[in-house]
Amino acid sequence: MIAAIKPAGSNTRGLLAYLYGPGRHDEHTDPHIVAGFAMLGTPDPGRVPDATLTQLARHLDAPVQLRNSEFGKKVTEHVWHCPVRTAPEDRHLSDTEWAEIAQRIVEAAGIAPPGDDLGCRWIAVRHADDHIHILATTVREDGRRPKLHDSGIRVGDACRQIETDYGLRRLKKGDRTAARRPTQAEMHKAQRLGWEQTSRAWLEDRIRAAIPHASNTEELLAYLEAAGIAVKPRRGPSGDLLGYAVGRPGDHNKDGEQIFHPGGKIAPDLTLPKLDARLESTAPEEHPTARRDRPTTPWHRATDAVDALRTGVADDTHAQAHITALGELIEATAQKAPVRLRAELRAASRAFGRAQRSQIRAENQAAHTLRKAARDIAHTAAGPDGSALATLLAALVWATVVAARWHEAKNHAHQAEAARQTLQHLQAAADHALVPVVDSLATRQPIEQARRMLAHDVRAAIPDHADRIFTDPAWPALATVLADAEAGGHKPHQLLKEAAASRELTTARLPARVLISRIQHTSRNPAPNPRAEAARRRSTMTPAPSGHLAQNPQPTTAPTTHADRRHRQR
Repeated sequence: MIAAIKPAGSNTRGLLAYLYGPGRHDEHTDPHIVAGFAMLGTPDPGRVPDATLTQLARHLDAPVQLRNSEFGKKVTEHVWHCPVRTAPEDRHLSDTEWAEIAQRIVEAAGIAPPGDDLGCRWIAVRHADDHIHILATTVREDGRRPKLHDSGIRVGDACRQIETDYGLRRLKKGDRTAARRPTQAEMHKAQRLGWEQTSRAWLEDRIRAAIPHASNTEELLAYLEAAGIAVKPRRGPSGDLLGYAVGRPGDHNKDGEQIFHPGGKIAPDLTLPKLDARLESTAPEEHPTARRDRPTTPWHRATDAVDALRTGVADDTHAQAHITALGELIEATAQKAPVRLRAELRAASRAFGRAQRSQIRAENQAAHTLRKAARDIAHTAAGPDGSALATLLAALVWATVVAARWHEAKNHAHQAEAARQTLQHLQAAADHALVPVVDSLATRQPIEQARRMLAHDVRAAIPDHADRIFTDPAWPALATVLADAEAGGHKPHQLLKEAAASRELTTARLPARVLISRIQHTSRNPAPNPRAEAARRRSTMTPAPSGHLAQNPQPTTAPTTHADRRHRQR
């Protein structure tokens, strides 16, 4: 059940004319009052032929008119309007049931608190099977104004309980992080102009698409302006940016003037302060030795940044920051991906917009590496090779799974659902991206004897998933990847264990494909040299205090390949 409180109005008679009228497409049938305040008195124009809408409007407005005649400052925006609608699959409620529901909603909102005989005047009009409209005038019988602050939250909570009590479809509890629903006027305007999206939804997509390209809000507004979007910054006397609003080209009011929407009215996380916090986080200092094995392309660096999330984050503020930055990386990837994958990835980015924000404050500095990876991809001119893209998409799939689980653990129902929707689109794109990679690898699979040796490694490293891996049609391609890695000096057994540790395989539909992406990414760097690594650690180790000896590294052995094993067997 949805109860959508509308912006306050000033014309009671005009709203009644709509409620009792035929509707925009003759959809209103048998309009009549199902409930109202205790002293309603005036006959229902839907049931009594001689009753008029003007009489009913004057009766509802009486406390407003009395207050305006006694006080110098008049009340103008006094019409409270709340349509209440059931889900399409719900049963049709009776007039008596709708009357009970209307009473509970006005009580929750503060229009007519329970046990208060001096509340506001209100009525509930039904003109369809699946919804009612509650109209109230927001001056109480004692002349005071009702306390309507946070009424939307209270009404939402009441609707969740009503759904349980009446056996209706149960919706998720709101948390004040959702974007505003489009108004009827916005939807009708978009339909009239042939737009697929309302202006605010269209602008939200463009702002989110621009975020990975900017390092501060001034750059963001410049990027939007260059893309043809009308931008209206609000600046202080010093020239500092204090706020902003944006407008869709061709979206004009009745006087032909551009209509602007403030960022905060488009989505809660697009206000200027929140964008500042996301975009202007500074880079953490990096140890010189950390650059040694850095991948050379933005796509590989992005995969490494996503991989780092599997080690966990310090606290909830860091987790929220990483989820926000993950959305930026999905958006940047969608922009630079091949055309054949772009629709699924754009759908993933749009769905993840809801999962990016919650009531938990984000410590944006913690996600600098992930956010920088998104910017690097957004600014790169070269597209990814098939293997690098497939690996990144596989990493994004797993990161989205982790994000959904975190939201579920925090009881963020809307965000968890958004992450699950994102996962469907990402998985489809990842599967599509991996097809040519798997086909190419399968054409040069190792000989039968080598495959048997590699199968032994699989059973030894990840025995619980071995049978599923061998029945995956991509097993020959995985064997090729393992053979290539072994030829480069890596140990297949070790690579398999590391890949399984970085992404649990129980929930993987096709585990061989998951391992292909992971192992290709890991094995692209040269195999580690234990002696050289030990020497490097000694060179960067802090000198031991006087009288103490630094610990010597344990001796290690050189990598063993299948060729070595076969030689020893002889």
